[in-house]
Amino acid sequence: MRYCKSITTTILFCLLLYTGSTGAQLETEKPQVKIIATGGTIANSPDGRMAVQTVLEQIPSIGDVADITIRDYVRIGSSEISLQNWIDIANLITEELADHPDTDGVVVTHGSNTSEETAYFLNLVLDTQVPVVIAAAQRERTTLSEDGSRNLYDAVRVAAHPGARGHGVLMVVNEMIHAARDVTKTISYRPETWDSGDLGALGLADSDRIRFYRTPTSRHTFNSDLHLDGVTQAGSLPRVDIVYTYADAGPELVEAAVAAGAEGIVVAGFATGTPTLAIGTALEDAETQGVAIVMSHRGGRGRVETGRPFISADNLTPQKARILLMLALAHGVPVDALESVFESY
Repeated sequence: MRYCKSITTTILFCLLLYTGSTGAQLETEKPQVKIIATGGTIANSPDGRMAVQTVLEQIPSIGDVADITIRDYVRIGSSEISLQNWIDIANLITEELADHPDTDGVVVTHGSNTSEETAYFLNLVLDTQVPVVIAAAQRERTTLSEDGSRNLYDAVRVAAHPGARGHGVLMVVNEMIHAARDVTKTISYRPETWDSGDLGALGLADSDRIRFYRTPTSRHTFNSDLHLDGVTQAGSLPRVDIVYTYADAGPELVEAAVAAGAEGIVVAGFATGTPTLAIGTALEDAETQGVAIVMSHRGGRGRVETGRPFISADNLTPQKARILLMLALAHGVPVDALESVFESY
């Protein structure tokens, strides 16, 4: 009996030494996550867009995941997001990571309509392995079955997760982890709108754990050659327009883009990656004037085959092909090297 008491005393003494003389529990340092807030449906209510701090207060368990600090950049709908906003957000993230090198992850709250475009722009221009996660929602906060709370909670979880490093910019919605390059909003209002097409999601944000199943092979973030390099104004980037193809479409949209000063045109061609004859002729004329022409398609899935008259966008959607073409031209990539860029990014 004495022997058992002696063992118990020794164990208690060791536990006191381990936890400190007060007997308090050993504290574990939480990950550091920065939120860059832009507004959007995820912060929307009938009374207007809420401060992210107010949103966080409605998700009390989120504080158990990470220590969160907020940069309230702007509160607008994503239909209002501009190229200047993209540049500002990228420079804000770069600034925050430089000022706070202990940051484990960054979350950008965003509206759904242009979330995929913001994500892909950041994926190309940021120079970091720190996880950057876009969080969005389809339903206002007061709507039945609103999805914003869970999406934001999971976005913080993924941003704080060490396994998310080096995957490029991510989008976390509906308990799925998507690569910025692949994800697209596909449905007008239902919450399962985000889809990564032929390539699929990278992983899952399940209740018990974050699980990655693959990593992007395209170039992004830390191994991209398309960083902003000090660019602060949208006017420093070349104009690139998108021309949509439809039955009996004429040359007018191509001609208007050239007249407006477009240095590049992305074509949302038929699903086979072809335009109408009239658009094709206008594109050939634009090429002779030094305009770079990239062919995407309006179908949503599959790649445009190489070896066509115009540069293949690979399997990028027109809106993402526009971003890549814009940045490639800004970095002086010659036209004959653009197809290689689209294969790499």
